[in-house]
Amino acid sequence: MSAAALLERTVEEVPPGSLERQLASGRPLRVKLGVDPTAPDIHLGHTLALRKLREFQDAGHLAVLIIGDWTARVGDPSGRSSTRPMLAADEIEANAATYRAQVDRILDPDRTEVRRNGEWFAGMGLEELFRLSSRATVNQLLRRNDFGERIGREEPISVLELLYPLMQAFDSVAVQADIELGGTDQLFNLMLGREIQEAYGQSPQTAITLPILPGTDGVKRMSKSAGNYVGVSEPPEEQFGKVMRLPDDALSEWYRLLEPDAPPPAGHLGDEKRRLARLIVDRFHDVGSGERAEEHFNRVIRDRSVPDEVPSASVRGADSIHLPEVLVSALGVSSRSEARRLIAQGGVSIDGDPVSELDLTPDRLDGAVLRVGKRRFARIEIVP
Repeated sequence: MSAAALLERTVEEVPPGSLERQLASGRPLRVKLGVDPTAPDIHLGHTLALRKLREFQDAGHLAVLIIGDWTARVGDPSGRSSTRPMLAADEIEANAATYRAQVDRILDPDRTEVRRNGEWFAGMGLEELFRLSSRATVNQLLRRNDFGERIGREEPISVLELLYPLMQAFDSVAVQADIELGGTDQLFNLMLGREIQEAYGQSPQTAITLPILPGTDGVKRMSKSAGNYVGVSEPPEEQFGKVMRLPDDALSEWYRLLEPDAPPPAGHLGDEKRRLARLIVDRFHDVGSGERAEEHFNRVIRDRSVPDEVPSASVRGADSIHLPEVLVSALGVSSRSEARRLIAQGGVSIDGDPVSELDLTPDRLDGAVLRVGKRRFARIEIVP
């Protein structure tokens, strides 16, 4: 199989012959991927592009990872039916700070150039912004499917959103990208990047689109907002359990996109799902983590028992202890509002008994095993 054919595996679309021509130059190519830090977690859906970047790295090329600390302020309108709320700068910075550690689980740090597009946008004056804006027409931007659909429904589109594709395109100019990767929903932005590069006197990049990974529900695209995601930095037990929720009819697609080098599923679907879960856990943790996570799954989920080793968590004593705060601090629940929702839905138990109260006495918690959902446990110790 040729080098181009290997790199084109699992891609959705690449212009015929374009990658072969670029590889024929013999020089290391600059392969760009932009990620906007709109949330702190990178999930398996993001890894399709990250793994393709790694394949280019392994072939001797340079990954150029752009963390969009400025494009995140605008918000990518791709696939959205409404304007994305603007994020605060400190929220963007907190999210961006987690990205490098997560992507290093996939990329080779020695062949990765990490840039923030605030490098060029923070100091861009009105004259340069006018020059960039003059390179595209409103008619051209409104040809995007999502903009067209929103106009048809008489839904608003902000001027800020119209700038997003131009900003992403200018990223390619700033880093002199040879290739840009993105999901199928990014095709318009990638192709606009070619036009803007030409307008600035550069050779246009090759646009390579990748499929969209369905979430653990097997229907919607994977996203944190939909609650159907598997985070790359989640504990092994959490990852394994989430993969096991995958519907049977989505299993082949997950194998094809996430584990293209593994034999496709051919046996009992339950066994094949376990094999996939082990492969995913081993990839993001150490080898053997998948097998240990499976043993945990068997004890906790299949056999409905408490794990042999339950982590301890210290909680400061008081006359009354607010349970949502304990769930956030001791069991990693994302927020107190999420904790209250879990309690109301019966997803929290103490020593196996569901709990509905929000405020508890210390003796109710001291020494007890607190459980959230099916896989998160902590033995509570009340301290002065």
